[in-house]
Amino acid sequence: MSVETPILGDGGAGEPGADLIKNSTTAEFMRDVVEASSERPVLVDFWAPWCGPCKQLTPILEKAVRASKGAIRLVKLNIDEHPEIPGQMGVQSIPAVFAFKEGRPVDGFMGALPESQINAFIARLIGEDADSEADIEGPQAALEAGDINAAAQGFGEILQKDPENFEAIAGLTKCYIKMGDLDRAEQTLALVPPAKAESAPVASARAALELARKAGETGDIDSLRAKVAAEPGDPQARFDLALALNAKGDREGALDELLTLVAKHRAWDDDAARKQLVQLFEAWGPTDPATISGRQKLSSLLFA
Repeated sequence: MSVETPILGDGGAGEPGADLIKNSTTAEFMRDVVEASSERPVLVDFWAPWCGPCKQLTPILEKAVRASKGAIRLVKLNIDEHPEIPGQMGVQSIPAVFAFKEGRPVDGFMGALPESQINAFIARLIGEDADSEADIEGPQAALEAGDINAAAQGFGEILQKDPENFEAIAGLTKCYIKMGDLDRAEQTLALVPPAKAESAPVASARAALELARKAGETGDIDSLRAKVAAEPGDPQARFDLALALNAKGDREGALDELLTLVAKHRAWDDDAARKQLVQLFEAWGPTDPATISGRQKLSSLLFA
């Protein structure tokens, strides 16, 4: 993929000549993405010159951004030249696209999606699908508040009208996980349309299900705490405690244990603690406060 100079769009939104598509760097990321997303959504395209699917996806993204007439920007980041940001965000494969609003990542996907799905993704991001977003907000808020029954009912009502609503499927999957019915959660997740399998809500639900299954094999928290206290140098005991804490909703506790492992036993089990943190971030979602603080702390450890 060739590196392009910034493309000047018509600006839209009262900003003639605004840069709609540009390449960025680690040093410029805060300005180009985080700060810029307070004005309008910003897509971040993580790519590399050797990535074949990237060469398919990036032109489609550029076309869709130009068609938005200033409603959205595209920032491209070469992960070979600038690995710090994708490392902090847990990017493990490319192409990977993250959408930022108000300084935070709010959605994303991996892989080279077809043009129709890219257009639908952008339409949802800039609010052209506002009715659908409003419908999903109620049950999502109930889920976050711990009202699982209300959340499940809300997601179920959406699915009665739109059986392929991947956000509702992902939400209902998380409801079943909270209920402890992992088999039904897996059955529900299987209803996701293949084209939406790598969307951020579905990836989050999938990660949450995997974590729930792992947590069932770790043992109870009190026993694990006692084991860690007796053998503080035992990485496996601390790792299991982190999973058990997360399963009980103690996200900060899980973060502390895994970050301790990264600091003291980075190479243990093929970098297992860092990889587990990335899965936690995916399960919690990009805007969760624990994800944000966890990524900052992990970045401090990795790039200090």
